[in-house]
Amino acid sequence: MTASQDTRWSVILLIWGAGLGAAAQYGKVSVVFDQMAELFPDAGSAIGFTVSLVGFLGIGLGVIAGMVVASFGFRRTLVAALASGAAMSALQSLDLPFSLFLATRVIEGLSHLGVVVAAPTLIAQISSNRHRGAALTLWSTFFAVAFAFLSWFGVPLARMAGVQALFATHAVIMAALALLLLRVLRDVPVPPRQPLPRFADLPRLHLEIFRSPWLAAPAAGWLFYTICFVAILTVLPPYLAPEVRGFVMGAMPLTSIAVSMTLGVFLLRRIHAVPLIQAGFALSALALVWMWADPGAPLACLALAGALGLVQGPSFASVAQLNSGAVDQASSNGALAMAGNLGNTIGTPLMVWVLGLAGYNGMIVTGVIVFICGCLVHGWLAALRRKLNVR
Repeated sequence: MTASQDTRWSVILLIWGAGLGAAAQYGKVSVVFDQMAELFPDAGSAIGFTVSLVGFLGIGLGVIAGMVVASFGFRRTLVAALASGAAMSALQSLDLPFSLFLATRVIEGLSHLGVVVAAPTLIAQISSNRHRGAALTLWSTFFAVAFAFLSWFGVPLARMAGVQALFATHAVIMAALALLLLRVLRDVPVPPRQPLPRFADLPRLHLEIFRSPWLAAPAAGWLFYTICFVAILTVLPPYLAPEVRGFVMGAMPLTSIAVSMTLGVFLLRRIHAVPLIQAGFALSALALVWMWADPGAPLACLALAGALGLVQGPSFASVAQLNSGAVDQASSNGALAMAGNLGNTIGTPLMVWVLGLAGYNGMIVTGVIVFICGCLVHGWLAALRRKLNVR
C-alpha cells in the first residue's frame, strides 16, 4: 500500500484526537494523583500502581502490539482500542474496589498500546509525501497537549465534581471518538491484514526488529529522549527561582511543541529526520551545559525544551522515512512505544538517584551523557544502514 497523494487533514485531526484520549489514560490519574488516596484510602503505597500499570504493559508488549495490530487491522484496532478505553473509564467512574480499579488500568494499558501503534501508521498512510512530516509532528504533540488540557480543564473538574467525574468525562470523549472514527475510517484504504504470529515465533520476531537498523532506529533514539524529558521536568523546579518557577515549567512543554511544529516541520521538508534528531540531541546537551554554567536561568531551560522539540516530531517522522511498508511501520511504532514506556519508567527514578548522589551537577552530567548517547546511537545505526545497503 502506498501513501495517499492528498493529505486528509480532517481525518488526521480526528486520529490525533484519539491520541489525546490515549495520553489522557496516563494523565487523568497523574494530574489528580493527590486525590487518588482519598478515593482509595486503604491502598497505601500501592496507590502508585494506579499510574504505572499502564506503562508496564507498554514495556513488555510494545513490539508484540505492532504485530497484533498488523494482524487485526489498523482501523479495527484503533476503534476497538478507543471503545475499550471508554468502557474502562466508565467503570472507573463507579465505586470500584481497588483491585478491580487496577484491573481496569491493565486493560487501559492494552487500549493505549492499540492507539499509539495504529494511529501514527494510519496517519502516515493518509498523508502525502509533502505533508507527512508535518502530520507526524502534529501526532508527536499528543502527550504534551493532552496534559495541558487536563491541567486546564480536568483538574478544575475533579476539584469541583470529584475524580470520578473526570473519569466519566474521559469515557464519553473516548466513546465519541470511537463512533466518529468508525464512520470516518470506512473509506480509508489499509493494507491487508497479516497472519497472527505464533507464540513460539515471538522471540525470533523481536530479535528481527531490534537487529534491524531501520525498524529499531526510531525507538533507539526515543529511549534516550524519554529518559530525560519527563525526568528533568520533574526534578528541575526546586532549582528555579520561585518567582519564575511556574512560568518556566508551564512554558517548557509549550516551547518544545512550538519548535517541533514550526522549525521542526520546516527542516523536515529539507533534510532527513535522523540528522535533525541528532542535531536536537546535540543542542540539548549544549543547553544543559548552559544550565550548568547559569543554574536556574529561564532562557537556558527554554533552550533545552526547544532543542528537544527537534527530537520529538522527527522521531515519529523517522518511522515512515525509514520504513515504507505499513506493516514495518507498525512494528517500528510498537518498538517506539516500548522504548517510550521504558524511558518514562526509569528516567525519573534515575534522576532522583543521581541528584541524591551527586546533586545538580550530577543531574547535568547525566543528562549530557544521555543526549550524547542518543546522538551516537543514531549515527551508529545510520552507518550500519549504509553498510548494509552497499552489500
